[in-house]
Amino acid sequence: MASSSSSTTVEVKKHDVFLSFCGVDTRYTFANTLFGILQSRGIDVFIDNELKRGEHISSSLMKEISDSMISVIIFSKGYASSRWCLEELRKILECRNTEKQVVLPVFYHINPSDVRHQTGYFGEEFKKLLGSLDMGKLEGVQRTKKELQWKNALREAADISGRSTEEDPFDYSLANKVVQDIWLTLNNMIPTNIYGDLVGVASTIPHVIDLLSTQSGKVHVIGIWGMPGIDV
Repeated sequence: MASSSSSTTVEVKKHDVFLSFCGVDTRYTFANTLFGILQSRGIDVFIDNELKRGEHISSSLMKEISDSMISVIIFSKGYASSRWCLEELRKILECRNTEKQVVLPVFYHINPSDVRHQTGYFGEEFKKLLGSLDMGKLEGVQRTKKELQWKNALREAADISGRSTEEDPFDYSLANKVVQDIWLTLNNMIPTNIYGDLVGVASTIPHVIDLLSTQSGKVHVIGIWGMPGIDV
């Protein structure tokens, strides 16, 4: 689980979750699986479905990141080959530090130390990206500053507790573990007096109230069953 503000009540935002991932690596595998499970649980998730991306991340996408309560970063072998992904990452960590956004990294067939130190295949892809930067637009101090920002962001993200294919190599079961982390975090973050905003319960509350038959004056007992780790 991510550290920081998972047990702190915060402002409810537009999206529950923002997914950051390298499309070439995980769009049709883990990212898609995770997205589908989140949707089935009634969790509002933003996913960028644009296959073609420009050189610069759009201001509208930056706003979607800021308007999310949790960001899930799927680190894969090619994540650092994308300038777009690295700019998403930088914005996500900015929101973590200034807006108490919860960040949950997933290390997908990659070692966190490779992310932290930009080594192995992950590091090779990062070096290729740095070498491909348009020197006509990013020269000298600007280029050095951008490289340092990305390296700092990668180091910071790698130090956050998250999930990994080392603990579970199967996409579906790993995605379910991530969803459980998200579910518990959201219900800790959202004020309990705002019942309509609790994740996945809006359609259940009226049914429970009906079962209680509060107008009858009789005593009723209802058993509530849920996934492990949920306090009732």
